[in-house]
Amino acid sequence: MTANVVDRDIGSIVKDIKKELADYSLPTGYFIEYGGSYKQMEDSFKTLSGALILAILLVYMIMASQFESLVYPFIVMFEIPLAFIGVGLALFITGQTLSLSSFMGIIMLVGIVVNNAIVLIDYVNQLRKKGVDMFRALIEGGVTRLRPILITSLTTIFGMLPMVLTRQEGSEMMRPMAIAVIGGLLASTVLTLVVIPVIYSIVENISRQIIIKTNSILIKNRDENNR
Repeated sequence: MTANVVDRDIGSIVKDIKKELADYSLPTGYFIEYGGSYKQMEDSFKTLSGALILAILLVYMIMASQFESLVYPFIVMFEIPLAFIGVGLALFITGQTLSLSSFMGIIMLVGIVVNNAIVLIDYVNQLRKKGVDMFRALIEGGVTRLRPILITSLTTIFGMLPMVLTRQEGSEMMRPMAIAVIGGLLASTVLTLVVIPVIYSIVENISRQIIIKTNSILIKNRDENNR
């Protein structure tokens, strides 16, 4: 007996099969093995998951060398969860599943979405070096960098639209990737000017409190030693 997959993804079908066979007791010496396309899909997802983790680490290391700090790259990395929100919504709205193609789009997003936060934070740091107050620098940075952020994001989004709209043979393989990239970029672009300044101010306040406490402890220890 043979069967083919029609209008459904392999993952959900295998999940239903496992659910139906959960209470089925096999005779001694028999076992159930899920292979073929499902096995290949599992192996590919494991490989891509490792590639995603590696991409995140490499992006963080590059930003750490650029900012010469471990704090600011940490703030920038909050762009990635924002992009994941957009990916999930875009795939859900369009009726797509998390496939190998869409997973590749997620890996691409790791290197794309951080650009918006880098542009914003870099300009905010420039303003603060000139003596501008942190909150004023965040507001001015958001207003000034709004246009570059929109231009950068919209350029990539419009470049991906033909892959989403085309109905040529083989387009169904690339469409989920384009949908994931577009959804992630839209969400990260909209939320960048709200979430990143909030995270920036929180991290800066925590850093300032740590520095104040550290200095107070050092001063206290110095006074005790002088006595």
